Amino acid sequence: MAILSSAKTHKNPVYAGYFADPFVWRFKGNYYAIGTGASDAEGKVVGKAFSVLQSVDFFDWQFAANALLHPDPSLGNNFWAPEVASHGGRFYLYYSVGHEDKNHQLRVAESESPQGPYRDMGITLIDPRKCSFAIDPHPFLDDDGQWYLFYARDFLETAEGRAGTALMVTKLERMTEIVGEGSVVMRARHDWQRFQKERSMYGQTWDWHTLEGPFVRKHNGRYYCFYSGGRWETENYGVDYCVSDNVMGPYSESGNENGPRVLRTVPGRVLGPGHNSIALGPDDETEYVVYHAWDKEMKARRMCIDRLFWTDEGPRCEGPTYQSNTDGSPI
Repeated sequence: MAILSSAKTHKNPVYAGYFADPFVWRFKGNYYAIGTGASDAEGKVVGKAFSVLQSVDFFDWQFAANALLHPDPSLGNNFWAPEVASHGGRFYLYYSVGHEDKNHQLRVAESESPQGPYRDMGITLIDPRKCSFAIDPHPFLDDDGQWYLFYARDFLETAEGRAGTALMVTKLERMTEIVGEGSVVMRARHDWQRFQKERSMYGQTWDWHTLEGPFVRKHNGRYYCFYSGGRWETENYGVDYCVSDNVMGPYSESGNENGPRVLRTVPGRVLGPGHNSIALGPDDETEYVVYHAWDKEMKARRMCIDRLFWTDEGPRCEGPTYQSNTDGSPI
């Protein structure tokens, strides 16, 4: 699944700038994407946080606005992984904010426009005294109209999985209030999900693993929770999934022992594809995985799009696809 054919309507990356953790949604005939920008990831407070892109055809994207008015500076200056939910004529922006890679908490902001500006509502969704690190909130609307929030948090006990960051789900009582901390979706259990050996965390040293970036797609009555595992800066980082008959679980990850099944690094071509969302294309039938991947110099994570397929073995992506020169070398 390597090189884009001439039949393709786009080439990756679809946006040249730094645009990590891309989340795409459609509203009144326009596509919008929101993601983590370079200044958000690096902790540089410049203007508003999070870039918003806009497209009419899903493949050609232009910068539209910066989205989030910066909240209380004491919360931190690193802003990660925004997602937007539309409900009741308003737009709700879910994100995490913290100090570098510590003390991240889940927040929600509100706007009357998909482009913003979004104003933080002064609400921490999960009490930091009970959960000192929570990231990557993903609001999911089920068929019955009930909203849920998937997210990632740290686990230190090792009876049910390896120490590290892993996935949770909880019900949303309203768009700004969750029902408890929720249920575990999945814990790390495999070597390919390792973030770092002998990582110093919480006053101890751990063989640390990471599952992050949850995104849920309901297909044929089953809930598929896509996620990214491993270390975001390395070639072991990729997209896999777990599946359940119930939105609150239990979820099964059977079949992923040898690495991510949806997206993985193509050595020398594409590094660290991950943190995906899923969107319908302009034909309202074709599903696409929207994700980020590093450029070959590792200066930026850039937005890419590839088709999603449902097979007898589960969901698969035709990517990561990439541009190449006529001699086959990467551009």
